[in-house]
Amino acid sequence: MKKDITLVLSGGGARGIAHIGVIEELVKLNVNIASISGTSMGALIGGIYAVGKLEEFKQWMLKVNRTKIFKLIDFSFSTQGLVKGERIFNEIKEFITDVNIEDLPIKYTATAFDIANGREVVFDKGSLYNAIRASISIPTIFTPLTLGDSVFIDGGVVNNIPINTAKRVQNDIVIAVNVNAGVADDVVYFSEIEQLTKQDKGTNKTSHRIDKNVNYFFLVNNSLVTMTNHISNLILEKYPPDVLVEIPRNGIGIFEFYNAKTIINSGKEHFINSIPEIQSKI
Repeated sequence: MKKDITLVLSGGGARGIAHIGVIEELVKLNVNIASISGTSMGALIGGIYAVGKLEEFKQWMLKVNRTKIFKLIDFSFSTQGLVKGERIFNEIKEFITDVNIEDLPIKYTATAFDIANGREVVFDKGSLYNAIRASISIPTIFTPLTLGDSVFIDGGVVNNIPINTAKRVQNDIVIAVNVNAGVADDVVYFSEIEQLTKQDKGTNKTSHRIDKNVNYFFLVNNSLVTMTNHISNLILEKYPPDVLVEIPRNGIGIFEFYNAKTIINSGKEHFINSIPEIQSKI
C-alpha cells in the first residue's frame, strides 16, 4: 500500500499559485493527500483543495489580469495596511464556503502570527475562512484580522514552511513545497565591501542590485521577505521533509497574480523533477 502524503505549502505571494500545479501533478500519482499544512498562499491553496474547489479556483485565477486586480483593490486609509482586502476575500469566499476545519475530509492547518500577543497560532479548528484570512494578511499590504483579543498577520513572519506544525498521519511521507527557493543567506564582512566595489568597477559591473533610493513600501516589504526566507532556511534545516520540492523565486514577483498560467506551469515543471524521489518513498 502507498503511504499517505502530508503536504506542506509555503507562502510567497503570487508565487504560491505554483502550488496549484504541484497538487495537480501529485494527484496524478494516485496518492492520498491525508494532511495539508500551509502558510499564507499555501494556506489558501491548500484550503481550497481541501474543500474540492481547486479546479474552479484555477479557472478563476487564469482569468485574472491587471485590470481585474486593480478592481479588486480597495485601498485603505488605515495605518494597518494599504488594502482592506474585503473585495478580494469576498471573491475567495466563493471557493472556500462556510465550513469548519474539523469537518474537512482531510487534516488541515493554517499558520498565522498573533501580533497583539506575540505568538504563532496554528488554526486546526473553527472557520476555514478565518484561518485563511488570518494566515494571508501580509503586513503593510492587507489589514490584519482581529478575532477577540488577537490581531493576526501573515504566518510567514514566523513560519513560512510549517513542517513542524503539520497534522501528521501514521506511516506518512512529508512533501514540502518551497516557492521561494534559490535565495542564499549571503554574508559579507564590511572590510570586504570596498574591495568588491573596486572589482565591480574594473569589470563595468555594479555592486548594487537595487536603487539605493528605496521607498518606504519597498524597504518594509523586502525586509519582511528577507526575514521570511532566512527563517524558512532554518526551519528546513531543523525539520527536513522527506521530499522537498523547490520552485525558484527568480523571475516571478510576489504581486504577479495576473501571471497565473506561467506560475502554475512552473509548479508542474519543478514538481515533475521530484517525481522519481517521491515514487521511491511511496
